[in-house]
Amino acid sequence: MLNGKNIVVGVTGGIAAYKAADVVSRLKKLGANVYVIMTEHSTKFIQPLTFQSISQNYVVTDMFEDPKTWDVEHISLAKRADCFLIVPATANIVGKVAHGIADDMLTTTLMATVAPVFFALAMNTKMYENPIFKNNVATLERYGYHMILPESGRLACGDVGAGKLADPEHIVQAVVAYLSRERRMTGKRVLVTAGPTREPIDPVRYITNHSSGKMGYAIATEALNEGAEVILISGPTGLTPPPNATFIAVESTQDMYDAVMAHLDVDVIIKAAAPADYKAQSISDQKIKKESEDLTLSFVKNQDILKAVGKIKTHQILVGFAAETTDVEAHAKKKLLEKNLDFIVANDVTVEGAGFNGDTNIVTLFEKEGHSTSYECLHKNEVARIILDKVIERF
Repeated sequence: MLNGKNIVVGVTGGIAAYKAADVVSRLKKLGANVYVIMTEHSTKFIQPLTFQSISQNYVVTDMFEDPKTWDVEHISLAKRADCFLIVPATANIVGKVAHGIADDMLTTTLMATVAPVFFALAMNTKMYENPIFKNNVATLERYGYHMILPESGRLACGDVGAGKLADPEHIVQAVVAYLSRERRMTGKRVLVTAGPTREPIDPVRYITNHSSGKMGYAIATEALNEGAEVILISGPTGLTPPPNATFIAVESTQDMYDAVMAHLDVDVIIKAAAPADYKAQSISDQKIKKESEDLTLSFVKNQDILKAVGKIKTHQILVGFAAETTDVEAHAKKKLLEKNLDFIVANDVTVEGAGFNGDTNIVTLFEKEGHSTSYECLHKNEVARIILDKVIERF
């Protein structure tokens, strides 16, 4: 699968450094030539001899040690690499690369390469949530670097939350998927919607839902990786839009409806957003005060964007989502028919691993021909690839 590919693995000084050995082993078993660069701090967690034994290549740890070959080693590795993988990628290495700091063998080599670079992020939850770190990640993504997001769980420090290194199998799959894909959507135009919408009640309040936008953003990213031209229409989220996508930010369901209708000249429409179904019948121009024990608001239906597109679509492949809490199959099949979809992605948001805000999803795909396929709990990037595989089949 990776026969003959040259992959440089950078190991940095995080507690998850020991898991990098598993990653290197998996890459070797897939036929890759693996070269390991370790930072000085990473050697405090795991010995270079471990990686040398697994990779069967000399491990670089010191920029100023006697060279083992005649060439300039960091330039040689930078040119040789088909891919760079930093695992674990600490806040320190992300910050260094984002600001162009090259003060050791790993950062110097990264500065010298034009190969794709993947950062498998791993750190304390508070560090992961720090706005400075988030800004550094956004900077790298704008430059085209790839992020393998961490999982949530119990961390080595005892905290529970996001920051746990992704499973080694998932890390390797991300690299394999990138290096082996054929860019099957080159020349295709894809419209993706993502996130929630907000419907104002007064100048300081609104109604919305728990959608994080992660599923839609994952689909947009994977479509770009497949070579498609992508338009991403998104409600308010805390996510960084994927580089090279045409990004349109919207607020209300009406805003999203208008943006979608203005960009129907595409080959594929994937409605992963969760627009509000209702809006306030009247919006107060002043903040509503707490003057009584009860407050009654009247709501009216919003535009059904997916149904409207289904009525007028011509050649487009149209994909919808059904986030349900009961009778998932019945509700999904009803939407599939009523909204003239090619297929629908359904999930039960009450099931752990399939709800809003998380990095994973548990879905069933229902097709208009009557077929259905269910999947176990998968990372949303993997679900995105499954959805796009199904779209490509329909081409």
